[in-house]
Amino acid sequence: MERMACQIGERSVKLKTFVLLVAAGVGGLAAYDHFRPRLLSADEAVVAPAPRRPIVVDPNPVEDRSWIKPREGTPTAEAASPYQCDGRTMCSQMRSCEEAKYFLQHCPGPQMDGDNDGIPCEQQWCS
Repeated sequence: MERMACQIGERSVKLKTFVLLVAAGVGGLAAYDHFRPRLLSADEAVVAPAPRRPIVVDPNPVEDRSWIKPREGTPTAEAASPYQCDGRTMCSQMRSCEEAKYFLQHCPGPQMDGDNDGIPCEQQWCS
């Protein structure tokens, strides 16, 4: 009796193994069929990707700041200004309060507003 139960158990294991192998084979064939390259029919055209343009670097770059939104209350580019950013950053280099305000709003790196209240050179010019 025990021997018979053992044989039935072995058959069950063998059957399960066989079924598992068949399922793995079917799954493998389905995956192969899904991912293999297919031939195009005469109606389908092959489109090549567009060639890439080379990157050109300008040896003499010009800084374009036209995309930067001006601060509130600053005059636009249309309004002519007698001042120009020339590298001055300190109050001792300014000649008037208006000039100091222009430099604070338009020029890079001004060191004229110590308390960051938007009023430059409060002790020298803009009191």
